[in-house]
Amino acid sequence: MKKTTFRAMVGTTLAVAAAAVVLPATAGASWYEAAVPAGSGTAGRPTADSFGRAADAVLTERTAALLDGSPHRRRAGALASRDVHLSSGLVRSEDHTEASLRDRKKRLRELGEAYTAADTKVKVNDIEVRGGKASVRVTETTTLTYKRIRGNEPATTGFQAHHEVDFTRTSGGRWALTGIRPTDTGLVAVNAPLKAPQAKAAAADGLPVAASASTRRPSRVPAPKPAGNGSGLNYAAMGAYAEKYWSRYNPAYPSYDSAGAGGDCTNFVSQALKAGGWKHAPGSWDDYRKWWSDPKLGNTLSFVGVNEWSWFALSSKRTTNLSNVWEMGVGDVLQMDFNRDGSKDHTMMVSYRDRRGTPYLTAHSTNTYRKSVASIIASYPRANYFAYRT
Repeated sequence: MKKTTFRAMVGTTLAVAAAAVVLPATAGASWYEAAVPAGSGTAGRPTADSFGRAADAVLTERTAALLDGSPHRRRAGALASRDVHLSSGLVRSEDHTEASLRDRKKRLRELGEAYTAADTKVKVNDIEVRGGKASVRVTETTTLTYKRIRGNEPATTGFQAHHEVDFTRTSGGRWALTGIRPTDTGLVAVNAPLKAPQAKAAAADGLPVAASASTRRPSRVPAPKPAGNGSGLNYAAMGAYAEKYWSRYNPAYPSYDSAGAGGDCTNFVSQALKAGGWKHAPGSWDDYRKWWSDPKLGNTLSFVGVNEWSWFALSSKRTTNLSNVWEMGVGDVLQMDFNRDGSKDHTMMVSYRDRRGTPYLTAHSTNTYRKSVASIIASYPRANYFAYRT
């Protein structure tokens, strides 16, 4: 298992960090299984291994740009090998990406967050070769170790991200890595550049409207969330469910990841809410005032849709909007409108809150474990945020 610190020397392999970083036990059982075993099909094992190492090196370099310590500088050509090298276009692109990640690291530090070490692994899921081009789908699993700034941060945060990596065979017979792009929907990984915003239609008139929340960190620690709301909800069970299934999907529910349905983020949060005591609201599947999921009948739009969930949650009075994202506690929900167009894009749940009041969110699409609200704000400083007290 490869580790990354600022003492690592970039070359054909990367050095091993002094301390191991461990994900929760669930991380080892990824829900995302390869459609074709790595190295099979139209590419032989040596070629598949070379592709995997190249993708691993690029993603590891991105993560290293976020680490606290000496300024990270990538050496041109350092990721090259006998079989694979980076195209000049990708070198320029990665220079830009890593510069933006260093800016993100600065914003994180201003919000009181930093990382001291990282562990990135890449698994090749399948390869398709046509002529002189190869398309390689990989799963990245990355863990970052929190720096002890306030002294009560959790040990680690982690995510699983899926990428499609493009290679082109050059005239000399080597493969050039020409592009790498995420295939997940929803929140980008902390080591990924922001996606270009896409226009969406705003919510129709007459529907419940969520109030946006401030992202400014208050000078005082926000009051802790009440133990209950009088309805018998179990907030700890909600957070525990989210952390149990963050990297492997509960087979009792359908998955909407990579299904052309906008991702699995809201479906996942709805499952956690149900685990903590939310009851079904029976009725028509397309009525946002109804909320249920059934293995035989399917589910309502409000169970899986970002905007539909918000309309149900507010109209049913099961939630109220918080004025500041830092007020959230375990079991509370955060939604984001990435491009501020009036249509929400992503849903997450708070699964942990430290003693100083920092909420940490867990989500699907991208699969994410205990990502601090500070990290999210640093990655999306211009997004609109909506915080829900459940």
